[in-house]
Amino acid sequence: MPAGFWRTRVLDSNSVDGRGLKFTLVFVPVLYVVHALELLSPGSSWAWLGILPRTLRGLSGLIFTPVLHASWQHLLVNTGPLLVLLALLFMNMSYRPWRSLVWLWILSGFGTWLIGRGGTIHIGASGLICALAAFLVVAAWRLRHWSALLIAGVVVALYGGLFLAALPWTVGPNVSWESHLSGLFVGALVAARLRPPRPDPAEAAARAALAEADRLEQLAVQLSDRHPRTRP
Repeated sequence: MPAGFWRTRVLDSNSVDGRGLKFTLVFVPVLYVVHALELLSPGSSWAWLGILPRTLRGLSGLIFTPVLHASWQHLLVNTGPLLVLLALLFMNMSYRPWRSLVWLWILSGFGTWLIGRGGTIHIGASGLICALAAFLVVAAWRLRHWSALLIAGVVVALYGGLFLAALPWTVGPNVSWESHLSGLFVGALVAARLRPPRPDPAEAAARAALAEADRLEQLAVQLSDRHPRTRP
């Protein structure tokens, strides 16, 4: 194994967004608090804050829909994927995670507002979940980085079935396949606009130095093999 292998790996790795991981650990429990408060509220339903397609009133859902759920079961189904996918988003700064999350949140809701069934309120984080899944998969193709490829593999292995949930005949009548479809499209679109980060000059110089050190080391080994020491 080349002497600079592990050092090069360290230089190749992208930093993790610690604040984003903390946000994820706080955000998901907040969803349970929101649902509990909804059940305790006098009206007992905040669904009116969700997306009502192609109405001015329904535009408020672009902000509130991902934090509203119809039942505890609905929330539980979304908890695992949301926790994992948000954590994966913040595992690579090349994703520009905060900006990407804002676009995924807003545009997935807007897509649902455009194509959703009229007269039906759409709530839940499933649109955002699908957007995150598609984003992480397409970002691997866009960035062509080993860590992004690894994350994409995890997403496909765990949540590949999400890509089928955008088909109306694969979900129940009360499930918003439109939000799934919108999320997948928006996730792919936002990821396609990512640009690979420009190499840092200091990092590029360090890589060049490591490569030169490995070359000289290999040359020294070859010379020593050609001219073995002889003992008297």
